[in-house]
Amino acid sequence: MVQMLILTLLLPACLASCVSGKGTVGDRGPCQQQFAVVGSEVILNCNASEEAAGVEWRLNGSVVPSGVGVGAQLILHNASLAEEGQYSCHDPGTGEAWTWIELLLGYPPAQPKVECWAVRYPEAVDCSWTLEPASALSTSFIAVYRQGMATLGEDHRCLQLSPEASSCVIQDLQMFSITPCVLNVTAINPLGASSSLVPFFVENIIKPGSPENVRVSPLPGRKLLVQWSPPASWPSPQYFPLKYLIRYQRQGTANFHQVGPREQTSFILTGLWPRTPYQVQVATKDFTDYGEYSAWSPSVAAIPGAK
Repeated sequence: MVQMLILTLLLPACLASCVSGKGTVGDRGPCQQQFAVVGSEVILNCNASEEAAGVEWRLNGSVVPSGVGVGAQLILHNASLAEEGQYSCHDPGTGEAWTWIELLLGYPPAQPKVECWAVRYPEAVDCSWTLEPASALSTSFIAVYRQGMATLGEDHRCLQLSPEASSCVIQDLQMFSITPCVLNVTAINPLGASSSLVPFFVENIIKPGSPENVRVSPLPGRKLLVQWSPPASWPSPQYFPLKYLIRYQRQGTANFHQVGPREQTSFILTGLWPRTPYQVQVATKDFTDYGEYSAWSPSVAAIPGAK
């Protein structure tokens, strides 16, 4: 799929209320979450007493070896994931806790890599995406689509099971439209946001699921009977027919022989080697030749009948 736009927004290290079980309330306020980019310089601030002679920093209850910062600050140079955790600053004499900070490190979200396929044409388009590399932080997504590239077009929600889901479904399809459908997926985490715009014409992304229930039976005369069913995800094969390819391979050889396309859901392979195992697979495509062929079905082995 062509990705038309990259929008990346980098936010500074930020604070939020702790939501984990570590969110202990310190003597001078509740725990705060602080987010920062891996490899950056991180500054943790302590709400120390004005009369304090110094500050002791602890990570997950253990004193930080370099736990004396500049004044009431702890500075982490080139922060690594190993330095994540629950920080607290204390009076070095009494142990009184002044501040609790949960430090979470990661990356701003990468541009979502989006794929959309009309596996259930003409009922829906299924879209999914990945982030590479992963951000190491909780990430949510907003997925919307519109018909056409015009900025004044109306946005519609691409249906997700949850904000964290990495897939969505477009159900209101415009068949044979002269303007593309445009999906906008935005990834958001505490360090930033990144978006991808993906335009497509529905008929160009038709890709049925693989044929199902493939059976191969021996027949006399060095033949194999291959039978299969249309993919269950294809909603109406009687109204939107499919065509099929069959490929087969003799055991011990590298090359496949291919037959088709054909409309029927069965075919007899002839002229095979007797008493020799063959591997058979089937693929399918929209009958009108829009889109792409499905993935090949799982391989089924059989031995042809004797002469």
